Amino acid sequence: MSAAREPVRVGIAGIGYWGINLVRTFANEAGARVTWLCDPDPAAQARAAKLAPEAKPSADFDRLLAADDVDAVVIATPAVTHAELAQRALDAGKHVFVEKPLALSERDAEAVAAAVERSQRTLMVGHLMVYHPALEHLAALIARGELGALRYLYSNRVNLGRARRDENALWSFGPHDLSMIDRLLGVAPIKVWATGESYLRPGVEDVVFLHLAYPDQRLAHVHLSWLDPRKERRLTVVGSRKMAIFDDVASEKLRIYDKGYEEPPSFTEFGEYLAIRSGGVYIPHIAMAEPLARECQHFLDCVVTGDEPRSGIHSAMRVVRVLDAAQRSLDGGGVPVALAGEAGA
Repeated sequence: MSAAREPVRVGIAGIGYWGINLVRTFANEAGARVTWLCDPDPAAQARAAKLAPEAKPSADFDRLLAADDVDAVVIATPAVTHAELAQRALDAGKHVFVEKPLALSERDAEAVAAAVERSQRTLMVGHLMVYHPALEHLAALIARGELGALRYLYSNRVNLGRARRDENALWSFGPHDLSMIDRLLGVAPIKVWATGESYLRPGVEDVVFLHLAYPDQRLAHVHLSWLDPRKERRLTVVGSRKMAIFDDVASEKLRIYDKGYEEPPSFTEFGEYLAIRSGGVYIPHIAMAEPLARECQHFLDCVVTGDEPRSGIHSAMRVVRVLDAAQRSLDGGGVPVALAGEAGA
């Protein structure tokens, strides 16, 4: 954003363990001015005030919506409230940045999409990983055909971490991996099925194994859990020419493997055998930047320009549709659920 532009005036609702990071990031953005801090907890307001001392504190979301010094509302409240608060903010004429997931059902997400259409305001969902420099680099390699035709992907997002009450591992962790897969494949799955189990709290799955089938025989698998002995944030992509691993826990975030199979040039006595190609490993140099800062800057730019955010309503809807279908599969004991498989933006 140009320094000559007026800063976007931002009100932030929800200042918990993640919301405080949004306060910090927007307060440090030259293109933003944090004007309101909304949270029912006075201690949370006090913590946020140290980062944005000029902002007005409030426990009332309606006051934030009515304020004439708020252009955009940032929502980092519990997931169960995302859809309702996003709709209210859009209908109040505000641009909206809402943390993932956009909603906890496809029906609620569609209601938000209708509010976006009514208001003609920018809505962006906090799919943080699609703003990671390593994921962006990987997406560019795939778009150029460096990996060849994509065959399958699988991801692990596990940890011994904080157990949630209002969302299971699918809805809490799944948006990260599904948004990345959506970005890389550019198409929605045609079939989804999921299994999982609740060990800590009845009815809240701590571990989920999610399977997705895509057009052209492509497959994806996602393992999600906050009940696991080690922290993993890893996505593996297997192409017809090369393979790649994006590991957000490792110091070297992205590795490209020149490995695969090659068909014999012509039929011989041993022509039924494929030749293994075992080439080198390439670690690209990637200029790293904080994904959250990139994400917030992108939102501010889209508010000013009117462009569709990379994680705007269309991509967010595709992610929620998959989550909704996966939840139905979970509830049905792993029964496959068919989807349309529409193309991505």
